[in-house]
Formats: sequence, C-alpha cells, structure tokens
Amino acid sequence: MTGSAYKLLVVDIDGTLVGRDGSILAEDREALARVCDLGITVSLSTGRAVQSCVRVLDELGLDGYHIFCDGALVYGPAYQKEIYARGLDRAVLKRAVEFAHTHEIGIDFYSATQYFVERETWSAVVHRDFFGISPTITSLDEICEREVIIKAGLVATSPEEVARARRFHLEFDDHLCFSWVTTPSYPGIDFINVLAPGVSKGRGLEVLTAHLGITPAETVAIGDGNNDISLLSSAGLAIAMGNATSGAKAVADYVTRDVEHGGVAAALNELVL
Repeated sequence: MTGSAYKLLVVDIDGTLVGRDGSILAEDREALARVCDLGITVSLSTGRAVQSCVRVLDELGLDGYHIFCDGALVYGPAYQKEIYARGLDRAVLKRAVEFAHTHEIGIDFYSATQYFVERETWSAVVHRDFFGISPTITSLDEICEREVIIKAGLVATSPEEVARARRFHLEFDDHLCFSWVTTPSYPGIDFINVLAPGVSKGRGLEVLTAHLGITPAETVAIGDGNNDISLLSSAGLAIAMGNATSGAKAVADYVTRDVEHGGVAAALNELVL
C-alpha cells in the first residue's frame, strides 16, 4: 500500500511527456521517479506501438505493463507478455490493403512486436529515425494471412494525403476505429491510428487496473489529445496538458502547463507529490 489515495499513474507520451525536440524534460523525468519512489505504479498510455516506446521506457526506467496502440494492446515489454490484445479482422484488413493500393494510400501494419511496410516511405523513415522502430518491408497481403495485426497506420503529410486518408476513413468507418493524432515534433502532420471497433485508451485502463487489482478511481491520468478523452474520463484524477485539445481539457479535473514547460512535473508536484 502507498500513502496516496492513488495507486497508478498513467501518462501519454507525445504532447505530454515528449515535446517538439522529441525529448523528456529533466523535471518531468525526476517527478515520475519520485512517484515511483512513493510506491505508485507508473504506466504509459499511448497511440504508439510497443517498439516505438522502447527508448522512453528505458529512459524512465519503467517495467510493468503499459497501454499501447490507443488501448488495443496492454503489454509488458519487460516480460514479453500481453494481458489484452484486440487485433484487426483479417477480412477487413485485406479489403483495406486492396483499397489502399487502388487509391494510392500508404498504410503500415503493426503486430505486438513488429512493424510492417510495403516500401520505403516518409513514414518509414520517421518511424526509424524518430520513433526508433525499423520496418520489415514485405507484402501486406501476406502479412494479413500470418500475423495478428494490432494496429494499422496512415500518415498524411499534405492536403492531398489528408483527403485520401479521409476517403479511407469514410470507406471503413463502419468496420474500424480511427484515431487522428499529432505530435509536437511534426506539426501539421496527421498520424491516423486504425484500430478494431471498441478500442480506446479508457478500455485499456479498465483492463490494466483489473489486472493490477485496483480500480480506475485509484488512477491519475495525464494526456493532451482527443484519443486521451476516454482515458481521462475513466480516471480518478484527470489532468490535461496546457497544450491539450479543448475536448481533453473539458473532461479534465485540472489543466497544467504545456509540454514544453514541464506540465507533467508541475501537476504531479501540485496534486500527487
């Protein structure tokens, strides 16, 4: 037992822990370490796949279980063990690949442990250089047959690509769940997470807290994006970043500083530490 009413702190990455230069501020890192010292579990909750979180997990010294792919996967990288995975339907994936080919839409696939692309693209370069995840270049039609795909991804870098991504979204809106997110490191770029129906960070939190034997009410959550709204709505204490969307701020109990000015540390020092 800890001396706090809270037993779990769940933190988003992009726009919350990581700002424009892709790094975590020293004060945020130190505040999270102090939270751990209190005996409170610290977990990430992110739209990123597992592989692109390794650097962050190592820097923060976090093991345990975390929420990946906007809640589609709850996984412990240190144990190579998943406690929840909601994969995409193979038949829908095959149609999605066909549609993407027909309309010249780049699409990426993620399993629990691998990242797949069909060719070298801007997205593949960014994932390698910024997120630290190297792609396997292969046929996505083949991957549909032999891998459980947790998340597909689109990246829109221009108005034309945004239009194509919206066309894809409209085509599959009844069969897939879409999460449009951004990162401060790439302003103006849309990263679109494509997930199974019913997936959300809030659902991921329910799974994680049940596994830990606590309730969502014993959780502090910090986030900035619309994909964090379900997470913030489920937590006992919801903290929105100063740079958060209006939707995230609307469901928060507290709005802290922005990501470039130690918002995580400021909130934790005020409300938890």
